[in-house]
Amino acid sequence: MDMKKYIIPMGVTFALSFLTLPACADTHGKVNDEIDPVDSPQFIRTAAHAPAFETDFTVAAESTVNEVVCIKSFTNRRQGGYGNGGYDPFGMFEFFFGPQQRQQPRQQQQESEPVQSGLGSGVILSEDGYIVTNNHVIDGADKLEVLLNDNSTYEARVIGTDEATDLALIKIDASGLSPITFGDSEAVKIGEWVLAVGNPFGFNSTVTAGIVSAKARSLSQNARNGRMGIESFIQTDAALNPGNSGGALVNLKGELIGINSAIYSNTGSYSGFSFAIPTSIVKKVMTDLMQYGTVQRAVLGCAVTELDAKLAKEKDITAVKAGLLVREVNDRSTALELGLKENDVITAINGVDVHTFPQLVEQLNKFRPGDQISVTYYRDNKKETKTGTLRNPQGNTNLTKKGDFSDLGCAFMKIGDDTKKSLGISNGVKVAGIKNGPFKDAGVKDGFIIMEINGRNVNSVDDVETIYNQIMKAGDEDKVMFITGLYPSGKKYYYAVNLMQE
Repeated sequence: MDMKKYIIPMGVTFALSFLTLPACADTHGKVNDEIDPVDSPQFIRTAAHAPAFETDFTVAAESTVNEVVCIKSFTNRRQGGYGNGGYDPFGMFEFFFGPQQRQQPRQQQQESEPVQSGLGSGVILSEDGYIVTNNHVIDGADKLEVLLNDNSTYEARVIGTDEATDLALIKIDASGLSPITFGDSEAVKIGEWVLAVGNPFGFNSTVTAGIVSAKARSLSQNARNGRMGIESFIQTDAALNPGNSGGALVNLKGELIGINSAIYSNTGSYSGFSFAIPTSIVKKVMTDLMQYGTVQRAVLGCAVTELDAKLAKEKDITAVKAGLLVREVNDRSTALELGLKENDVITAINGVDVHTFPQLVEQLNKFRPGDQISVTYYRDNKKETKTGTLRNPQGNTNLTKKGDFSDLGCAFMKIGDDTKKSLGISNGVKVAGIKNGPFKDAGVKDGFIIMEINGRNVNSVDDVETIYNQIMKAGDEDKVMFITGLYPSGKKYYYAVNLMQE
């Protein structure tokens, strides 16, 4: 521990205490029990003694290092990613994807030989090898290698991913592991001491300390194209660097309260603030990935704006100073069932205050379609509470099944140059063997030639599968293939293929 951090505060405290002693001591140097009201201003409050300043991190650190692993990702080819000019969801909010300098293959290596492309951390969830990490740590990897604190090495497989919350579940074939204990992220207080455990710059089992700087912090205003679904981070000043991504943020009991995910930085290294996904979200996402293979998302079904003084004055709202002002209510939604109307002010979900949009998202992320929730709101400055059933983005309570490329219900065949020439096209793939599935439901028939999907040209089965995977991994509520193509007769058609499996 760097004692320089504490010498100055302790010195200042001592000096101030010394200066106040004469006003409270008698001629024999003893501290009086009472303060002369004539000599001391009435607004000054003094404490007889302060509670002990607990900074013993050893117990939490010693237990947690065995519950955090190092994850190395390998690829068979070069790919765009967080460290080499690929899409960065935060711009200046850079993920800890690992060393910025990619390991280059030796000349004698074959192109297909995996090379290390990234480095991150993960947290053990179960004795039999389930591990949580960030989605960006394992995204695009052809091989994953997990290194435990005792130097044991395992190859991991991906169980499920969720790009919207930047979480992923992986599994190694092991037993007798030391799983972490989950804490309550909602009970965490601003100013509370926390530890971050991970593998910065490849230094295994590194522990840093800090405090919780803020809760329910939203970074979406800095995201590009709104692709980042997580809205509610725990902000801390514990030092984190590339390689910490996916590691643990724990309290002084060694309980997991968050998964480290992003830093505020112009350089890619620690600059004072870092952000963790709270366990209230992590627990729900991991449970869904284990049980269903995909995350079950529930929505309230209304557009809201955070209430401020200007809006309150404009809408003549006097009963509350903070909340979420309803702007619009969607059809087939929980909000409609609850009877919410424009200008209602939502203040709580299941009794938990929600004064900001990040707080609302954090609460809704705890539930699945079909769950009952109570919503507290104000209408015409009068408080009301009603109960309703949450729905999915499609407006029903069905649970979503994990999508797979083979579930499309057809095969795709590359077309020859003669076919292209006769139809006057330069690219396309032919649909064949239609059976029950999304393509048949959309009306697509055998022989249809797909030229574009969601505005992108396709010329191979790999193109179709790549676009499909990107759609399914995105955090968008609607997962649809908008297809442009034609039949051998030359007649052009447009189809919208709904990929949501219910």
